[in-house]
Amino acid sequence: MKPHDAGWSAVREPHGGATVRISVDTAAAEDAAPIAALQTRVADDLTRRYGPGHWSAPVTESSVARAIATSRVIVARDGEVVAGTLRLVTKKPWAIDPAYFVHVRRPLYLLSMAVDPSRQRNGIGRMLLSVAAVVARAWPADAIRLDAYDSEAGAGPFYSKCGYREVGRVSYRAVPLVYYEMLLS
Repeated sequence: MKPHDAGWSAVREPHGGATVRISVDTAAAEDAAPIAALQTRVADDLTRRYGPGHWSAPVTESSVARAIATSRVIVARDGEVVAGTLRLVTKKPWAIDPAYFVHVRRPLYLLSMAVDPSRQRNGIGRMLLSVAAVVARAWPADAIRLDAYDSEAGAGPFYSKCGYREVGRVSYRAVPLVYYEMLLS
């Protein structure tokens, strides 16, 4: 296994009192399979809890490998175990309408955020978003934009708690979405 460019780590005592040691770094090619497995576990969990939806599709190792090669994929680890991930890209995703966002010169888009269902509510998602902001400022970028499902399965309230501002609600191809933005300057 190649070394990762770890620069961020945290120790946290979640609700159960057990210590969780999380490191966050940029994903490498060998992370594709564990990230795909994580994202598929999250999709399966959302489907079990909320029924089938756009979130239900399994994720392939090849799609994650492509993401690692073409964008910045950030991964949170508990030891060697992938506990969470997100992706930052410069290319606007298909479901984002820039008219809803503050005009900036260099936006980044946050995609594919996932935290292992068994590790949620332990600060991993917040840590990933904090690292994403550090990475985005260094990119350099002026804002991070994202969309969340406008349903119980969506993570909109989480993004709001983490400092992202809701900027609009839309329906794209019959999928209700909420847009969020964090300005970095």
